[in-house]
Amino acid sequence: MSRIICPVCMHHCALEPGQTGLCKARRNELGKSVSINYGLLTSLALDPIEKKPLAFFHPGSQILSVGSFGCNLDCPFCQNDAISMAGIGQVETEYYSPQRLAQLAQVLIPKDNIGVAYTYNEPMIGYEYVRDTAKEVRGLGLQNVLVTNGSVTAETLRQVLPYLDALNIDLKGFSEAYYRKLGGDLQTVLQFIRQAWQNAHVELTTLIVPGENDTEEEMRQLSAWVAELDDEIPLHITRFFPHRNRLDLEPTDLGVLQKLAAVAQKRLRHVLLGNV
Repeated sequence: MSRIICPVCMHHCALEPGQTGLCKARRNELGKSVSINYGLLTSLALDPIEKKPLAFFHPGSQILSVGSFGCNLDCPFCQNDAISMAGIGQVETEYYSPQRLAQLAQVLIPKDNIGVAYTYNEPMIGYEYVRDTAKEVRGLGLQNVLVTNGSVTAETLRQVLPYLDALNIDLKGFSEAYYRKLGGDLQTVLQFIRQAWQNAHVELTTLIVPGENDTEEEMRQLSAWVAELDDEIPLHITRFFPHRNRLDLEPTDLGVLQKLAAVAQKRLRHVLLGNV
C-alpha cells in the first residue's frame, strides 16, 4: 500500500495509507480516496428555499436541507464551524442511505417540499453521497440543490452536475490573496461557476467581511466577471457577523453593503442584500 494523491479538490492532499485529508472527510483506504462521511448526517431541516439563498428558484417553496461534517476551506469566520471543522467521531451523526433520504423528501411534499438541498458543511468533499442521493431524488421527480464553496475540480463536479437543478455558490471575494487566507483558490471557484452555469440554475453569494473584501474596486471586478458570464446571474451580497476566530470585527456596516450593491448593480440585473 502506498501514498495517493486525492483528486477531489485543489489541495490534492498526499495521503499515506489510513491518513485523512485536510477536509477531515476523505481518507486513503486501500489505495483510494474514500469518503468517510458518506450518509452521516449532522443536520437535517425543512427550510425555505430563500435561506439557501435562492431567490429565483421555486420561490416560496420549502426544501429538505441536509449536511454532514468536514470542509476543504478554513474560513476564520465560519458560521457552521461546529460541523465544518469536525472530523469523524467528533460530532453526532445519523446514517441516511440515499434511498432513505429521497423517501423522506417525498413524504414532505405535502409540506411544500420540492426536493433536497445539500448544504451546511461542504457537500462536495463527499460528492459520492450527493451524486447517489441526487439520482434517487431525481427519480422521484424532485429537485436537487447544492450549496457549495465551489472549491473542487472540474472532474468532481462532472460526477454530480447532471443531477443538479440549482446551485448557490460562494464567491468569497475576487483576489487570490484573500482566497489563500481562507485556504482556497480563486481560479478553481471561477472554473466551477462557469461549469455549473452551463448546466443548472446558479446564484452566487459574497459575504462582505470588514477590511478583507469590502472595497468598491474588488466588487467592480467581481461583478464585471460575473456579468461577462451572464448578467442575469443573481448575486447575494451578505452581511458579516462576528463568529469563530473573527470576534474582533464588528458586523458589516449597512452603508458599506449598500454602496457595494450599487456598484454591482451597474453590471448585474439581480443584486440582493442578505443578513440585513
